[in-house]
Amino acid sequence: MYFFKPISDEVRLSQIIFNKHKKTMKLILVSIFACISAILQAAPGFLPGIGYFISPLATAPILLASMFSIPFGVVTYLLTIMLLFVLQPTELIVFPFTTGLLGLGIGVSFSFFRKRLSVIAVGAILLMSGIMSLLFIFHFPVLGPALSVSFSFLITGFLLAFIYSWFWVEMALIIFKRLKMIKVQ
Repeated sequence: MYFFKPISDEVRLSQIIFNKHKKTMKLILVSIFACISAILQAAPGFLPGIGYFISPLATAPILLASMFSIPFGVVTYLLTIMLLFVLQPTELIVFPFTTGLLGLGIGVSFSFFRKRLSVIAVGAILLMSGIMSLLFIFHFPVLGPALSVSFSFLITGFLLAFIYSWFWVEMALIIFKRLKMIKVQ
C-alpha cells in the first residue's frame, strides 16, 4: 500500500553525503536555508496579499536542513526565529508553532521512521499541536478572529493538517530526487 512503503533510504544516503562536507560548508548551507526561510515567512509584511501565499513556503528550507542533519535543522530553525525577530517580529508567534515546527518535525521524522504514514502523522500531530497551542495557550487567533473552535472543527483541522503534512512529505521527496539527479550529473 502507498502509505506503508519505505521512503527513508534516499534521506539516509543524503545524510551520509552531507556529513562528508566540511563544517564551514555545512554552516554556510544552514545560514542560506535560514535566510530563505525568514524571507519567505516575512513575505506578508513586505508583500501584502500575495505574501500570504508565499509564507507557507518557509517550511521547505527548514525541512531540507533537518533532513540533511537533525542538529543543523534545529540550528536553521532557531536562526530563522532570530532573523524573524529583526525582519518581521509579528511573524515570531506564528513561525515557531506552525511553519517551522512542521518542517522540523517532518525532517526529523525522516531519520526515525521508515514508513510514509509515520512521517506524515508526525508532521500532522506537530502542526495541529502548534495550532492548538496558539489558540488555547496564547489565545492567538491564528485561524482568524471570526472562527469559533469546536470539537468537530478540531477533527477537520487534524484532517487538513494531515493533508498539508502529506503535501510537504511528497514535496521533500521530489526535491531529494531532483538533488540526487543533479549530484549524479
